[in-house]
Amino acid sequence: MTELSLDLRGKRGLVIGIANGASIAYGCARAFRRLGADLAVTYLNEKAKPHVEPLARELGADLFLPLDVSQPGQMEAVFEAIQQKWGKLDFALHSIAFAPMADLHGRVVDCSAEGFGKAMDISCHSFIRMAKLAEPLMTDGGTLFTMSYFGAHKVVPHYNVMGPVKAALEASARYMAAELGPKGIRVHSISPGPLKTRAASGIDHFDELMARVEAEAPAHRLVDIDDIGLTTALLATDAGRLVTGSTTYVDGGYHIMG
Repeated sequence: MTELSLDLRGKRGLVIGIANGASIAYGCARAFRRLGADLAVTYLNEKAKPHVEPLARELGADLFLPLDVSQPGQMEAVFEAIQQKWGKLDFALHSIAFAPMADLHGRVVDCSAEGFGKAMDISCHSFIRMAKLAEPLMTDGGTLFTMSYFGAHKVVPHYNVMGPVKAALEASARYMAAELGPKGIRVHSISPGPLKTRAASGIDHFDELMARVEAEAPAHRLVDIDDIGLTTALLATDAGRLVTGSTTYVDGGYHIMG
């Protein structure tokens, strides 16, 4: 019988998307670290740095680097630093999304071409770019994660343009899972239930959505960042060695309800 490891000791991972202590990416990073992984953590810009740096210190991050995926060359610089520090990578988490407020708050049919393109570039294509840069460093296989939402599959009021964007993100993950699978690289979309994060604060009537999910989900409770983190970290271990390409819901079962 093949020896399995249900921890991440000796593994090295990149976490993109921590904004503060309420971030999904922070919950994931905390779970990765709890299972023994070494981490590289990014922050968006100098304004965000004071909020993220204490968390990176708490996580014992080996690397703490700026990353604005809309700025040419910054993602390449992050992976160059990983190459120099570690020489390899075992997993990477993409937990970022953005749409211009005017487009996010308007109907999909009213979305501007510029706004749609920006939302797709930051929220979806940056995951593809991340995967391309991670691939040569995942010499022993690896795992790539991105964060989606139920609005990729069903119409969620006020989610608007992010629905099509997240649908594209999930489809991209499936295609990359097929392409990278022969190299032992798994690709996952994680679909958390609603919770209060900085990104979610831009969605109209978000409190109403959370109340509805809590009332209707089989578990009758909302998820937290640790729920999401533990599921994500488990998939990075050998427990997820033959799981790839699917969307994993961490939402108390809400997605099964009619």
